[in-house]
Amino acid sequence: MPAKAIAKNPPEERLVNLVVALMATEQGLTKDTILSSVAGYREQLEGGAKKDALEKMFERDKESLRGLGVPIETIGDHADPDDLREARYRVPQGEYSLPEDIVFTPAELALLNLAGGVWGERSMSDDARAGLRKIRALGIAVDEPIIGYSPRISVRDAAFAPLRQAIERCRVVEFAYLKPGEKDARIRRIQPLALVEYEARWHVFGIDLGAGAERTFLLSRVVGPVAETRTAFDPALRDGAGDRAVAGLDELAGRQSALLMVQPGTEAALRLSRRATPEDPGIRLPFVDVNVLADELASYGPEVRVVEPDALRDAVIARLTAARDAHGGVS
Repeated sequence: MPAKAIAKNPPEERLVNLVVALMATEQGLTKDTILSSVAGYREQLEGGAKKDALEKMFERDKESLRGLGVPIETIGDHADPDDLREARYRVPQGEYSLPEDIVFTPAELALLNLAGGVWGERSMSDDARAGLRKIRALGIAVDEPIIGYSPRISVRDAAFAPLRQAIERCRVVEFAYLKPGEKDARIRRIQPLALVEYEARWHVFGIDLGAGAERTFLLSRVVGPVAETRTAFDPALRDGAGDRAVAGLDELAGRQSALLMVQPGTEAALRLSRRATPEDPGIRLPFVDVNVLADELASYGPEVRVVEPDALRDAVIARLTAARDAHGGVS
């Protein structure tokens, strides 16, 4: 009798199913429960895949999600915290709660309700629902409604997927990187350790082999394809990499800020005020990269004016002037 074919799920789908399952219960899920119930693992287990291979896959998936900023918590034996044989895993729902100071207008709430209705029942696949039913059948409490965790639609940079694969495989990569003000891109060779989203932009954090130090690169400045090499690196280097990347960006943003005057009730006011603190005569906004912030501020047109620093004001003016000249405008 021929062996049963092992179903292959895209890694992205498996990661989404894993996050949904780990967010669905407060008490956490054991590794055995995850492998036998979560779509992406279950089919392979039923198809005859070796359990130790699936456990290694789960460990890689867990580290990949942590590298992407998903806070996966490990709950061990209180009597023996080092004994992880029956450890349970979960994503604390409080980590994904909206800050208390964020409020929505009636119009914004109406749009959110429409969006929720569109995703609603379609935000979970049949496999994901089947997995949750199995988890419930085991007597594990699952919070409702799980469909409340709707996916967020975003357009990622082309470099995202190959970099994520290289991180999972612990392979050195090469790519061309173009910094603002430079005419030609330079080839960077790095050990990619984590992908992090900061201020709504994706960055790759790793060890720049040319500089011999940890560096963070903005994915939107990667030009051309990302080439994965055959050179491997120690997986232990990935431990805590995401946290180090965010801490470094936070530290950089803490050293530089902009004073802005923003028109109340505008899109600029809505978006910028959430990241800023009030300061006479406007708001004080920390930032990581002057050119990235200049691109954003220029997109708001007359809704925002830069008071300081001068370098940021000049960069915004240059972008607005270029846009005017490109469209045949006059002063």
